[in-house]
Amino acid sequence: MVLTEKETTAIKDLQTQEQTCMEKYRRYGAEAKDPVLKDLFKMLGENEKQHYDSLNEVLSGKVPSCNCNDSRGKEYNPKATYDSMTENEDKKSDCFLATDCIGTEKMVSGEYNSNVFKFGDATVRKLLADIQIEEQNHAEMIYKYKTVNGMA
Repeated sequence: MVLTEKETTAIKDLQTQEQTCMEKYRRYGAEAKDPVLKDLFKMLGENEKQHYDSLNEVLSGKVPSCNCNDSRGKEYNPKATYDSMTENEDKKSDCFLATDCIGTEKMVSGEYNSNVFKFGDATVRKLLADIQIEEQNHAEMIYKYKTVNGMA
């Protein structure tokens, strides 16, 4: 498979988004106070690395297989760390980090949504659509974390 210049630019732009997500999850994981949130950020950062690597494969002319029935968001059930009635600085800080990451995931999901139709190859479109679903699942998982901790 050979990508057009427009397709190559789109993949590189998406990789930039994935790099930003990986870095954000690394930094926020170090900053988070709650071990549950730290673990969630670590897992999501690893998922973003998989997305980056998949996009790299596309740039090299190969399209990796994908699991288009991802249900991680639906199945994620975090344990509460914070009491819903308590407001302390750690909880406020973790709430900020989680809220910011939800916004980032929404933005990245939108980027996949608008870029998917730039590609003529159906297997690339399928991969990008799958990654978009995974980005939506990331936001859902973070929202579930916020909800169980009385932050939503």
